[in-house]
Amino acid sequence: MMKLSTWKCRVMLAGIGLCGMAAMAGEAQHSAASNDQMLTYRTIGLGAAAAFAVAVSIVGAGYAVGRIGSAALGAAAEKPELLTRSILFVALAEGLAVLGFAISMMLLQKI
Repeated sequence: MMKLSTWKCRVMLAGIGLCGMAAMAGEAQHSAASNDQMLTYRTIGLGAAAAFAVAVSIVGAGYAVGRIGSAALGAAAEKPELLTRSILFVALAEGLAVLGFAISMMLLQKI
């Protein structure tokens, strides 16, 4: 069984919390009481969810590119023909940041 480090647990708990905030922000739209206050909470929740999506995706992409890039350069030093294949893996890892940005833009369009 794999042991999760403390920062991974904190990131997962923060993600669950922000997803809950986004869900509560969506439910706030259906409430009739104090519509202005609920609209404010919805805006704050969606903004926080968008910020979290960008932050986590960029940190994850940076970690992945660092690990994959160093391995790719090590492999390219031994076999230069592997460089083009390894650049593909680095580009796939960088795609995480692009997807996080796209998700945050979708969330911000709901504000």
